[in-house]
Amino acid sequence: MSEQPTRPADRAAEAVRGWRLRRGVRLAQDAVRGMPTLLHPEGVVLLNETAAAVLALCDGRRDAAGIAAELRSTYRGVVAEEVDALLADLARLGLVGAGPDQADHGGGG
Repeated sequence: MSEQPTRPADRAAEAVRGWRLRRGVRLAQDAVRGMPTLLHPEGVVLLNETAAAVLALCDGRRDAAGIAAELRSTYRGVVAEEVDALLADLARLGLVGAGPDQADHGGGG
């Protein structure tokens, strides 16, 4: 039984673990507390500004290193491993995932 060769574009797509918010999860601003939040069907997660900036870049096209690189243009001291750890923690909670077709693109605010 022979296997079909993998095309370079397929390998590139597999190599990039683009993060995005899960369906039903969205970023918002808590008007009372003046803090960014992550709203999900089971509740609300209060975020600091840095975590909100990370999640705002979760569009399914960037891995943790790509998000960290983008954030370095605005923030000092951004470490890709810390971005990856935040995303891994949120993934364990079911709030973010890797790849396309997981986001709820409803308006936030």
